[in-house]
Amino acid sequence: MRINVALFSVDEELAKFCSEVLSEVFGPESALVTRTPGEAFTGEELCIWDYAPGEGGVPRDLDAADLRKHLFLLYRKHLPALREHLGTPDLNVLLKPITRATLRAFLSGAARRGDEAGAGSGASAAALRVERDEMLQVLIQANLKLQEYDQERNNFLARSVHDFRAPLTAITGYCGLLLEEELGALTPEQVEILRRMQHSAKRLTRLSNAMFQLTVPHGVEERLNLEKGDIRDCVSQALYEVALPLEDKRISVAVDVEPPEDLLFERAQMEQTLVNLLENACKFTPRAGAIEIRGYPYFWERRVGRAAPLGRSRDRRVALTESPNAFRIDIRDSGPGIPPSHIEKVFEEYASYAGGQDRSGGGLGLAICRMILQRHRGRVWAESDPAGGVFSFVLPLRQDVAEGSARMKAREKADRASVVEN
Repeated sequence: MRINVALFSVDEELAKFCSEVLSEVFGPESALVTRTPGEAFTGEELCIWDYAPGEGGVPRDLDAADLRKHLFLLYRKHLPALREHLGTPDLNVLLKPITRATLRAFLSGAARRGDEAGAGSGASAAALRVERDEMLQVLIQANLKLQEYDQERNNFLARSVHDFRAPLTAITGYCGLLLEEELGALTPEQVEILRRMQHSAKRLTRLSNAMFQLTVPHGVEERLNLEKGDIRDCVSQALYEVALPLEDKRISVAVDVEPPEDLLFERAQMEQTLVNLLENACKFTPRAGAIEIRGYPYFWERRVGRAAPLGRSRDRRVALTESPNAFRIDIRDSGPGIPPSHIEKVFEEYASYAGGQDRSGGGLGLAICRMILQRHRGRVWAESDPAGGVFSFVLPLRQDVAEGSARMKAREKADRASVVEN
């Protein structure tokens, strides 16, 4: 289906985001035209307005009967000003920060309304459309309320989780102090108990950090602290963090990580990614099972986001294409595989699919991995075969994160400031 959409905004990142979602919903035939605020629109089938008070752009004389073809993107605090500006509360509104799911849902609804309008004719069809529009307005207002409640819930969760971190940090520190026997000698049994307490406290700290980042993704990191480093050190630290469950289940670990070259990353976030993936592998690896960690240079077809299957020869892949442009790590476990229909779901926030064999684990750890890799301009994905589950990720060897991250972080900083004000 082809549809013409006009976006009134000067935000290049927003234009790119809208274009991607538009292609997902309507296919590559759809057309997005970017216009500056204040420029006259010329009867496009759908208009998207990036609204802020005082910046102009949205004309006051929009046809009230045709407002359903206009979508307004704005911060919650600017909603009263827009309603006053247009003189009506019945508007299609998406609250910033915009999510892919909400924009996709609105565009899909616009497509269905267009199909119905083109198919219907006669008095009965007109009456049905009137009833449909009345119901639609009720749903629009309900959707807006849900967006507001969702933002309030996220802000509450972010504040609550932030308060959890101080006592957890204190517990971890006290356990470390006792383990160093600064307050007196310990028996082997006491040392073991304290080690387990410290491990549990660290795990809760990582979980609370994950929840905080997922509820308020804009305010967690001001910028990536990219440094050239040896990712093998991150692998070693991650294995140290999960040593206790590895010992308890007598899981053997094989590590084969080639020395990476020209690899830039933020060490703390890479350690968190590896810990999350290894914890997932430990959870599903049976007792006396095995985990394999491999790292190697890799050619990543980044423009189309494809990743070669695990079975393909590395030498053949490199020989038939350009030289490696990324570094790839595979973490394979001997646990149950992942159902093909749920390969992507395991990375969704708060998603789960199947009881005790659910690899998503509530979506927290793996969703954080995806977010971290996106910030590094990399990618994480899962594969499954009869031998077990495999989680892989790639990091670009020659980073262009600095330029792209600066634009993204500038927008995130603005979004965060607005969320705080709300």
